[in-house]
Amino acid sequence: MTFTKPNRSPATFTRNRVEPAPGSGICVTCLDGCPGPCEVGRSALRGREILYPQPFSKVTAGAEKDYPIDFSHFNIQGTCVGAVGIPADSDRATFPSVDISTEVGSKEKIKLKVPYFTGALGSTEIARIHWEAMAIAAAISGTLVVVGENVCGMDPNAEIKNSHVVRSPEMERRVKTFQQWYDGYGGIIVQYNVEDGRLGVPEYAVEKLGVQIIEPKWGQGAKDIGGEVKLPTLERALQLKSRGYIVLPDPEDHVIQEAFKQGDFKEFERHSRLGMVDEEGFHKEVERLKKVGAKYVSLKTGAYRPADLARAVKYASDAKIDLLTVDGAGGGTGMSPWRMMNEWGVPTVYLESLLYQYLKRLDQKGKFIPACAMAGGLALEDHIFKAIALAAPYIKGICLGRASMTAAMVGNTIGEMVKKGKVPADVSKFGTDVEHIFVLAAKLKDKYGKDFERIPTGTIGMVTYFDRLNAGLQQLMAGARKFALKYISRNDLCALTRKAAEASGIPYVMDADREEVDKILG
Repeated sequence: MTFTKPNRSPATFTRNRVEPAPGSGICVTCLDGCPGPCEVGRSALRGREILYPQPFSKVTAGAEKDYPIDFSHFNIQGTCVGAVGIPADSDRATFPSVDISTEVGSKEKIKLKVPYFTGALGSTEIARIHWEAMAIAAAISGTLVVVGENVCGMDPNAEIKNSHVVRSPEMERRVKTFQQWYDGYGGIIVQYNVEDGRLGVPEYAVEKLGVQIIEPKWGQGAKDIGGEVKLPTLERALQLKSRGYIVLPDPEDHVIQEAFKQGDFKEFERHSRLGMVDEEGFHKEVERLKKVGAKYVSLKTGAYRPADLARAVKYASDAKIDLLTVDGAGGGTGMSPWRMMNEWGVPTVYLESLLYQYLKRLDQKGKFIPACAMAGGLALEDHIFKAIALAAPYIKGICLGRASMTAAMVGNTIGEMVKKGKVPADVSKFGTDVEHIFVLAAKLKDKYGKDFERIPTGTIGMVTYFDRLNAGLQQLMAGARKFALKYISRNDLCALTRKAAEASGIPYVMDADREEVDKILG
C-alpha cells in the first residue's frame, strides 16, 4: 500500500502520462518524446522551482500523504448517562450550556473565549495580505493570533541600525490591528527565529509595541528547515541579503543578475538559518526575554524526532513557560518543499501520543506541566475534540493554521465579488449583499455599530467559521456529557483499529468499557 503519489501532484502542477510505478512514481512506460509533465520531467526544465507548491503567495498547502493513522481512526464516545460539570437535568444540560473557554499561562492566566487560535502568520505575501482580517477576527473571537517569523526582516520599510530593527511599519501594523479590537481575551504572540533574534525583534516588539507574549520558534510540522519565501525583484533580493538572509541564487553574482534581467527565472528564494537548540541556551534565552519585559513566553516546536519532543517538554517544564505548541507533520504552510512536507516528520496523531506519554511521566514526578496546544492538519470540531482528548488533561488549545486562513480568504473573496456584483450562483441563493450572505453579519453590525464598516469580510468569514466550530464542539461535548473543556478525557475516545490503539494507548473499540460492562451484566 502506498501513502503518497510521488512524481505528480496538483501542488506542483505535475501529472503522469500513464499510470505510474507505485514506488518511484515514474510512468510504467517512460516514453522517449514525452514533454515531461511529471515532477522529474518538469525538474529537468525548472530545477529547484519544482520543489515548492505553486503559485507562490496564492496558495497555502498541506501534505497529501495518507498517513497510516490519523484522527479518523478514532471515534468519540457518547453516553446517555449523567452529566459532568452541570446538573444531570435535561433542562439544564443542553449543548448551548457547554463552556468551551480555556486559559493558558503558568502564573497569571491568559483567558480565551474559544480553544483555538491562528497558526503563525509570517512573512509570506499571503499572510501579509490576510493579516488584518485574521487579526481582527482573533480579537473579536477572544483568542490568540500569532505573528510569524521574519516579518521585520522582510519589511521593505524597516529601519535597521547597528544590525537591530528600530522601526518596522509592517510589524507596527500587525500589532496595532489586533490591539485596536482587543477586548481583554486572548492576545498577540510575536514569534522569532535566528534572524529575528539577531535583528532584536523580541526587544522591539516588547519595548516599542507593547507585546506581552514572545515565542521562540524551534520549527513547524511542515518542514525541517527555516522559513522560506520567494522574492520577485532583484532589488528585494539584494536588500534581504544585506540584512543577513540566505538568498538563492546569489543576487550579487553578475551572471545571475543578467539571467534574471533577461527572464531566465523570475523569483529569488530567501531562506532562514537553522536554529541550534541546547538546554542551557534555551533557559538563558527565556530568562533574557523576561528581563526584556516579556510577560509571557511560549514555545513553538515542530514534528522533529521523539528525542527532540522530549527536549521541548523537559525544557518547557523546567523553564515554566506559558504555552508549548507542538505541530505535527502534514499541516499547511505558506512555502515548504513539497516532498519534505509529505515525507518528513512525525504525523500529528503519533506526535501527540508521544507528547502525552512524556507529559505524563513528568506529571507523575510532580514536575511543572505547561499548558500545551496541538497543531497539524486540524480543521473541524471533531478534530478539535479528539486532539484535546488524545493528550488530556494537558491540551488547553488547538492551533488552526490553514483552516483559519481558508475561512478568511473565502470571506475576502466573496466580499470582493459582492462589490463587483458577481456573486456565484451557489452563493447568491443566500443573497447578494454582505448582510444576507454572511449569517453573522447582522449580529456583528448590531454589536459594533458604525465600526462594522471597518470589519473586513475576511474577518466576518473567520468569525463565522469559528462560530460553527463553537456550536459543533459544544454538540460533541454535550453528547459525551462533558460540559467544560477541562472534563474532556482520553476515556472519551475509542480506537477503531488495533494499530491506532497500539500507537495511542486509547482502547480498541471492542475492548472499551470492558470492566464496566462486566459489572452491568454481572
